[in-house]
Amino acid sequence: MVQQLGPRPDGSIPFSVEFNPPRDAAGEARLWRAAREFERLHPAFVSMTYGAGGSTRDRTIRVTGQLARETTLLTVAHLTAVDHSVAELRSIVGAYADAGIRNLLVLRGDPPGDVLGEWIKHPEGVEYAEELVRMVRDLGDFHVGVASFPQGHPRSTDLDQDTRFLVSKLRAGAEYSITQMFFDVEHYLRLRDRVIACDPIEGAKPIIPELMPVTSLRTVQRAEELSGRPLPAKVMERLRKAAGNGPDEDRAAVRACGIEIATEMAQRLISEGAPCLHFITLNFAKATSEVLANLGYTMSATPAHA
Repeated sequence: MVQQLGPRPDGSIPFSVEFNPPRDAAGEARLWRAAREFERLHPAFVSMTYGAGGSTRDRTIRVTGQLARETTLLTVAHLTAVDHSVAELRSIVGAYADAGIRNLLVLRGDPPGDVLGEWIKHPEGVEYAEELVRMVRDLGDFHVGVASFPQGHPRSTDLDQDTRFLVSKLRAGAEYSITQMFFDVEHYLRLRDRVIACDPIEGAKPIIPELMPVTSLRTVQRAEELSGRPLPAKVMERLRKAAGNGPDEDRAAVRACGIEIATEMAQRLISEGAPCLHFITLNFAKATSEVLANLGYTMSATPAHA
């Protein structure tokens, strides 16, 4: 999949988007509307997350397969080790392969219900994402990505240990990493520096920054849950100022501020040589599309290769 990360025909850097498994028919319809909108913007790839412990396993595999078969979107499926035996993990990989999916983002995953809760290995499962990377690579011709953490994984003792864990996943066969969401570009740049210093060869592999446009103060909480970190004080100050001092949040102003912040971060990342921009969408296209429009990306009348 790394070949997808070259410049677009107009010279702009590629972008990608992340979807979540729909929980019901209405959610599935919303996902498909977003997918069709993004199809006209030609992302390098789209990724589909995986419910903790396989909580949405059957629907996830089905919808991910449909995205791969019924759209022009290159689809990357998430795979986590949470609550799965090796046999179950092999079965899931086989189901994705049967659906025509050869691109997997391999994650150890978070304990169900509590990102910071105690990690408990399945008695017949794997302990680390590195093991899962090796397993997938041994199963066939798959392209594998992993997660990286600009501020360090919450369970890492320090940034040096966190960097060594990332490098070990890359050495195990991962071709690239997608970062955890962040709101300070310096954290991404320092992560990149640490990986290059630890292993210049593995440091040459793409580290894709993950962004999420904040559209309301309510989504701030969601952003902090997904990133495992509080938003920087300067970012929160801008969002709260936009919200106003009245009893009701000025949602339009907060949304405009969030789009502006995401655009500024993307512009800085582009200037610093990021290989791709990866957006968390929560299965909506509008906010990410607005950021992309600010960056000069245009929507075509029809999907590529339609």
